Parts: sequence; structure tokens; C-alpha cells
Amino acid sequence: MDLEPYRGELVRYCYRMLGSFHEAEDLAQETMLRAWQARDRYDESRASQRTWLYRIATNVCLTALAGRARRPLPSGLGAPSEDPGAPLTPALDIGWLEPFPDARFDNGVQDDMRLALVAAMQLLPPRQRAVLLLREVLEFSAAEVAEQLQTTVSAVNSALQRARAALADVGAADEIAEPDDPAVQAVIDRYVRAFEAADVPALVQLLTGDAVLEMPPVPLWYRGSRDYGLFMRRVFDMRGTGWRVIKLSANGQPALAAYAPEPGGGHRLHTLQVFTVVGGLVARNVVFADPRVFEAFGLPPQISVDEFRQRR
Repeated sequence: MDLEPYRGELVRYCYRMLGSFHEAEDLAQETMLRAWQARDRYDESRASQRTWLYRIATNVCLTALAGRARRPLPSGLGAPSEDPGAPLTPALDIGWLEPFPDARFDNGVQDDMRLALVAAMQLLPPRQRAVLLLREVLEFSAAEVAEQLQTTVSAVNSALQRARAALADVGAADEIAEPDDPAVQAVIDRYVRAFEAADVPALVQLLTGDAVLEMPPVPLWYRGSRDYGLFMRRVFDMRGTGWRVIKLSANGQPALAAYAPEPGGGHRLHTLQVFTVVGGLVARNVVFADPRVFEAFGLPPQISVDEFRQRR
């Protein structure tokens, strides 16, 4: 029984269930271990190997989620701040939503992994979340999902209807341009040039009027190009100019790793930023400063000018 070909899609499934890449890797591994230990009891006449694996994965995820608080983004916790100079105090007691490093598990499946959608899914009860993913994303039949969750087809259909209604305001995937879209790349390239030059007016020109900037684990967030620009001015005043950027992809969205200049030369990793581009403008930037996120993306903590040129 060869389970390895399923690892990538299991990690993606567990990630959307939990909102944590690190937990997703652990739970996918636990799923495969349980499947291997139970391989002698697998009956291919009752279910395909993939269906059987997802039944195990769903049980593993539901167990992990029992009594667990949801993983939010700052914008899911309250109103935006109106003070671009507010203290940047991390809320380390909150388990924040994490981004997904696309390059780690690129299985060629173009399913919807947007941060905003994954964040919205965390609001669903865990079993509703599982039904939505199993039916809408993984395209199992209602009967298969009923078997996986040990419930009825009517209960599955009812849960799916409620989940769809709860996510109706998230927006359709086709509103968000793909990260490899040339128009998106052009916007991100312009953003990178403005960011590296610490050119705040140029950055603001690339934003929608109601652009959102949020920075987990800091619980603050801002809405509107004006406050976004004021906050970026503060960042450049604090950390100086001469930043360097490496372009990446996260959650099927364009992303960049931002390196701040160090006094003695070279650059230190500052943040991972994940963008939503709509209509040729940046509509949202989720800025992560968690070292565990950096580790998941394989980002070096420091980089020299020569190393940066090689990577870029």
C-alpha cells in the first residue's frame, strides 16, 4: 500500500480544517500512520483507498479541533485601528491563522486556498467545515461523505447548504487574479520597487481605496489607503530604507519576503507578506512576523547582498 502520493493533498485538507500549516503536516502524518497500521483491515470493495484515507484524516482533524478556539486573522477580531502609531504589541496567546507555503506541496491542483476563505472557514463548526471541503473541494459524493462522517446523506446536504450560506460574503475565486497572471506580476513588481525604495506615495497608488493591512501576531489592522500609507511611513522611519525583497507564493496568492537593512551590512528577515490583487490593485496585505512561518517557507533569517542577487 503506497500512501505517499496522497501526502500533499492530505496536508492541504488538514490545513484548511485547522488553519495551521505546522499542525496540518503533523495531522497528515498521523493519518498516514493510522492508515498504515490499519492496512490489513482496509476493504477495497467498500471504498477507494482515497475515500478511506479521507475518513481517517477527517476523524483526526475533528479530534484535534475538539474544544479548540478558531485561528483568526486580526481583521476577524474587531474594528480596524484608526491610529497608525499604535503600539505594535504581539498577542502571543492567540493561535493565529498561518499561510500555506505553495512550493512545499505543489500538486498542480488549482483549488481555492485563499487566506480570506480559509479564515472564513474557521468560523464554521468543524463538521460543517469538513462537509464543505469533502463535497465542494474534493468532490466526494454526498453518500461518500455521509459514510466518512458516519451520518446521513440528508444531514450532509443540510450541512453543506448552511456552510455555503455562511461563506456567501467571502467572494468568488474568479474575482481574485492568479499569482502568475502577467497583470498581477506587474502590480507586484511595481509594489516591490516602491517598497525597496521606501516610496510611500508610489505604494499608495497601487492600493484600492479600502485596502486592508493586517499583521499577525499584532492584533491591529488598518483599512484604507491613507492609513496603510501612514503605517508604511512609520515602518520606514523605524527600520530605514534599502530593503530587499524575495518574491514567493502562498495560498495561491502572490507573496514576498521582506528583508530590512542591518546597520553592519546585509539584511535581516522582517516579514512574509501575502497579497490579494483585485482589478490591478492591492486589496489586502497580510503581513506575518512569526519565525515559525518563516521556517515553513524555508526563508534564511539573514541574507547578504550577493546571496540576495542569487535568489532573485
